[in-house]
Amino acid sequence: MKKLVAVLSVAFLGTAAMAQEQQTSSESSLSPKFGLKLGANLSNLYVDEVDDNNMKLGPNVGFFAKLPIARGFSIQPELTYSNKGAKLRYDNFFQGSGEYRFNLHYVELPVMAVINLGSNFNIHGGPYISYLAAANIKDMDDNGTINGATELNAENFNRFDAGLAAGIGVDISNVTIGARYSYGMSEIGKSGSLSGNLTGDSKNSVVGIYIGIGF
Repeated sequence: MKKLVAVLSVAFLGTAAMAQEQQTSSESSLSPKFGLKLGANLSNLYVDEVDDNNMKLGPNVGFFAKLPIARGFSIQPELTYSNKGAKLRYDNFFQGSGEYRFNLHYVELPVMAVINLGSNFNIHGGPYISYLAAANIKDMDDNGTINGATELNAENFNRFDAGLAAGIGVDISNVTIGARYSYGMSEIGKSGSLSGNLTGDSKNSVVGIYIGIGF
Protein backbone atom coordinates (compact mmCIF):
# COMPACT_ATOMS: atom_id res chain seq x y z
CA MET A 1 0.00 0.00 0.00
CA LYS A 2 2.83 2.42 0.78
CA LYS A 3 4.29 1.72 -2.67
CA LEU A 4 0.94 2.65 -4.24
CA VAL A 5 0.83 5.92 -2.29
CA ALA A 6 4.42 6.70 -3.28
CA VAL A 7 3.79 6.09 -6.99
CA LEU A 8 0.63 8.19 -6.99
CA SER A 9 2.36 10.97 -5.05
CA VAL A 10 5.24 11.13 -7.52
CA ALA A 11 2.83 11.20 -10.44
CA PHE A 12 0.78 13.91 -8.77
CA LEU A 13 3.75 16.13 -7.96
CA GLY A 14 5.35 15.58 -11.36
CA THR A 15 2.29 16.76 -13.24
CA ALA A 16 1.13 19.53 -10.91
CA ALA A 17 3.32 22.08 -12.66
CA MET A 18 1.62 21.25 -15.98
CA ALA A 19 -1.93 21.41 -14.62
CA GLN A 20 -2.87 24.57 -16.50
CA GLU A 21 -1.58 23.11 -19.78
CA GLN A 22 -3.78 20.03 -19.57
CA GLN A 23 -6.80 20.21 -21.84
CA THR A 24 -9.42 17.55 -22.29
CA SER A 25 -11.35 17.33 -25.54
CA SER A 26 -14.63 16.71 -23.73
CA GLU A 27 -14.43 19.99 -21.75
CA SER A 28 -16.03 22.85 -23.64
CA SER A 29 -16.11 25.23 -20.69
CA LEU A 30 -14.93 25.50 -17.11
CA SER A 31 -18.22 24.75 -15.36
CA PRO A 32 -18.67 23.01 -11.98
CA LYS A 33 -20.21 19.56 -11.73
CA PHE A 34 -22.16 17.97 -8.90
CA GLY A 35 -22.91 14.31 -8.56
CA LEU A 36 -23.40 11.08 -6.69
CA LYS A 37 -20.89 8.32 -6.05
CA LEU A 38 -21.30 4.71 -4.98
CA GLY A 39 -18.61 2.17 -4.26
CA ALA A 40 -17.00 -0.41 -2.01
CA ASN A 41 -14.21 -0.29 0.56
CA LEU A 42 -11.63 -2.94 1.30
CA SER A 43 -10.62 -1.76 4.75
CA ASN A 44 -8.12 -2.84 7.34
CA LEU A 45 -6.44 -1.58 10.51
CA TYR A 46 -2.71 -1.15 11.01
CA VAL A 47 -0.32 -0.09 13.74
CA ASP A 48 3.15 0.32 12.22
CA GLU A 49 2.80 -1.18 8.73
CA VAL A 50 -0.22 -1.99 6.60
CA ASP A 51 -1.06 -5.71 6.40
CA ASP A 52 -3.85 -6.89 4.10
CA ASN A 53 -4.61 -10.18 5.86
CA ASN A 54 -7.75 -8.94 7.63
CA MET A 55 -9.34 -6.77 4.92
CA LYS A 56 -13.11 -6.29 5.22
CA LEU A 57 -15.62 -5.33 2.54
CA GLY A 58 -17.95 -2.39 3.19
CA PRO A 59 -19.85 0.33 1.30
CA ASN A 60 -19.03 3.95 0.55
CA VAL A 61 -21.65 6.32 -0.85
CA GLY A 62 -22.09 10.07 -1.04
CA PHE A 63 -21.97 13.32 -2.98
CA PHE A 64 -19.22 15.23 -4.75
CA ALA A 65 -18.65 18.61 -6.38
CA LYS A 66 -16.00 19.11 -9.07
CA LEU A 67 -14.93 22.75 -9.09
CA PRO A 68 -12.61 23.70 -11.99
CA ILE A 69 -9.69 26.02 -11.25
CA ALA A 70 -8.06 25.86 -14.69
CA ARG A 71 -8.51 23.65 -17.71
CA GLY A 72 -7.55 20.15 -16.63
CA PHE A 73 -7.28 21.03 -12.91
CA SER A 74 -10.13 20.90 -10.37
CA ILE A 75 -10.79 20.80 -6.65
CA GLN A 76 -13.23 18.05 -5.65
CA PRO A 77 -14.77 18.14 -2.17
CA GLU A 78 -16.93 15.17 -1.20
CA LEU A 79 -19.31 14.21 1.59
CA THR A 80 -19.63 10.45 2.01
CA TYR A 81 -20.62 7.62 4.30
CA SER A 82 -17.64 5.27 4.53
CA ASN A 83 -17.67 1.89 6.26
CA LYS A 84 -14.22 0.96 7.61
CA GLY A 85 -12.73 -1.53 10.05
CA ALA A 86 -11.37 -5.07 9.75
CA LYS A 87 -12.34 -8.73 10.10
CA LEU A 88 -10.97 -11.66 12.08
CA ARG A 89 -11.47 -15.29 11.02
CA TYR A 90 -12.25 -18.04 13.54
CA ASP A 91 -12.53 -21.83 13.20
CA ASN A 92 -13.01 -23.87 16.36
CA PHE A 93 -15.08 -26.69 17.85
CA PHE A 94 -17.49 -24.50 19.81
CA GLN A 95 -18.30 -21.83 17.23
CA GLY A 96 -17.59 -23.59 13.96
CA SER A 97 -16.10 -21.33 11.28
CA GLY A 98 -16.88 -17.72 10.48
CA GLU A 99 -15.58 -14.23 11.09
CA TYR A 100 -15.98 -11.23 13.33
CA ARG A 101 -16.45 -7.97 11.44
CA PHE A 102 -15.41 -4.80 13.24
CA ASN A 103 -17.37 -1.97 11.60
CA LEU A 104 -16.54 1.71 11.93
CA HIS A 105 -19.20 3.97 10.40
CA TYR A 106 -17.75 7.33 9.32
CA VAL A 107 -19.14 10.50 7.79
CA GLU A 108 -16.19 11.63 5.69
CA LEU A 109 -15.07 14.84 4.00
CA PRO A 110 -12.23 14.35 1.48
CA VAL A 111 -10.93 17.33 -0.52
CA MET A 112 -9.16 16.11 -3.66
CA ALA A 113 -7.00 17.99 -6.16
CA VAL A 114 -7.85 16.45 -9.55
CA ILE A 115 -5.50 16.62 -12.52
CA ASN A 116 -6.68 15.46 -15.95
CA LEU A 117 -3.88 13.76 -17.87
CA GLY A 118 -6.01 13.29 -20.99
CA SER A 119 -9.60 13.37 -22.14
CA ASN A 120 -10.52 10.28 -20.10
CA PHE A 121 -7.95 9.89 -17.33
CA ASN A 122 -7.22 11.72 -14.08
CA ILE A 123 -5.16 11.38 -10.94
CA HIS A 124 -6.23 12.91 -7.65
CA GLY A 125 -4.97 13.32 -4.12
CA GLY A 126 -5.50 15.27 -0.94
CA PRO A 127 -6.48 15.16 2.74
CA TYR A 128 -9.62 13.86 4.39
CA ILE A 129 -11.26 14.28 7.76
CA SER A 130 -14.00 12.01 9.07
CA TYR A 131 -16.37 11.72 12.03
CA LEU A 132 -17.18 8.37 13.67
CA ALA A 133 -20.97 8.06 13.89
CA ALA A 134 -21.18 4.47 15.21
CA ALA A 135 -19.23 1.25 15.75
CA ASN A 136 -20.23 -2.40 16.06
CA ILE A 137 -19.01 -5.99 15.82
CA LYS A 138 -20.90 -8.59 13.77
CA ASP A 139 -20.48 -12.35 14.02
CA MET A 140 -21.04 -13.91 10.58
CA ASP A 141 -20.81 -17.55 9.52
CA ASP A 142 -19.38 -18.77 6.21
CA ASN A 143 -22.84 -18.58 4.59
CA GLY A 144 -23.09 -14.86 5.28
CA THR A 145 -25.67 -15.28 8.08
CA ILE A 146 -25.34 -12.80 10.94
CA ASN A 147 -25.23 -14.79 14.19
CA GLY A 148 -25.14 -11.72 16.37
CA ALA A 149 -24.20 -8.05 16.52
CA THR A 150 -22.84 -5.97 19.37
CA GLU A 151 -23.11 -2.19 19.32
CA LEU A 152 -20.06 -0.41 20.72
CA ASN A 153 -20.01 2.93 22.50
CA ALA A 154 -18.58 5.36 19.95
CA GLU A 155 -17.51 7.66 22.78
CA ASN A 156 -14.83 5.11 23.66
CA PHE A 157 -13.18 5.78 20.29
CA ASN A 158 -11.66 8.93 18.85
CA ARG A 159 -14.56 10.58 17.07
CA PHE A 160 -12.38 12.28 14.44
CA ASP A 161 -10.01 10.63 12.01
CA ALA A 162 -7.74 12.31 9.46
CA GLY A 163 -5.43 11.13 6.74
CA LEU A 164 -4.33 11.32 3.13
CA ALA A 165 -5.86 9.81 0.01
CA ALA A 166 -4.71 9.37 -3.59
CA GLY A 167 -6.15 7.61 -6.61
CA ILE A 168 -6.92 7.42 -10.31
CA GLY A 169 -10.09 7.85 -12.34
CA VAL A 170 -11.42 7.15 -15.81
CA ASP A 171 -13.96 9.66 -17.15
CA ILE A 172 -16.56 8.62 -19.71
CA SER A 173 -18.84 11.58 -20.42
CA ASN A 174 -20.40 12.39 -17.01
CA VAL A 175 -19.48 9.03 -15.48
CA THR A 176 -16.27 8.47 -13.50
CA ILE A 177 -14.91 5.08 -12.48
CA GLY A 178 -12.12 5.29 -9.95
CA ALA A 179 -9.92 3.66 -7.34
CA ARG A 180 -8.45 5.34 -4.28
CA TYR A 181 -6.25 4.49 -1.32
CA SER A 182 -6.81 6.26 2.01
CA TYR A 183 -4.11 6.18 4.68
CA GLY A 184 -5.31 7.10 8.16
CA MET A 185 -2.95 9.05 10.39
CA SER A 186 -5.01 9.11 13.60
CA GLU A 187 -5.44 6.30 16.13
CA ILE A 188 -9.03 5.05 16.28
CA GLY A 189 -9.02 4.15 19.99
CA LYS A 190 -8.97 6.69 22.80
CA SER A 191 -5.78 6.65 24.83
CA GLY A 192 -6.32 4.96 28.19
CA SER A 193 -9.70 3.47 27.22
CA LEU A 194 -10.60 -0.20 26.85
CA SER A 195 -11.19 0.38 23.12
CA GLY A 196 -7.77 1.96 22.77
CA ASN A 197 -6.15 -1.03 24.48
CA LEU A 198 -8.07 -3.59 22.42
CA THR A 199 -7.41 -1.89 19.07
CA GLY A 200 -3.72 -1.59 19.87
CA ASP A 201 -3.35 2.01 18.67
CA SER A 202 -4.65 0.99 15.25
CA LYS A 203 -5.24 3.35 12.34
CA ASN A 204 -7.44 3.04 9.27
CA SER A 205 -6.26 1.76 5.89
CA VAL A 206 -8.73 1.61 2.98
CA VAL A 207 -8.68 0.71 -0.70
CA GLY A 208 -11.85 2.02 -2.33
CA ILE A 209 -13.41 1.58 -5.77
CA TYR A 210 -16.35 3.68 -6.92
CA ILE A 211 -18.50 4.94 -9.76
CA GLY A 212 -19.63 8.55 -9.86
CA ILE A 213 -22.30 10.26 -11.94
CA GLY A 214 -22.05 14.02 -12.45
CA PHE A 215 -24.72 16.50 -13.46
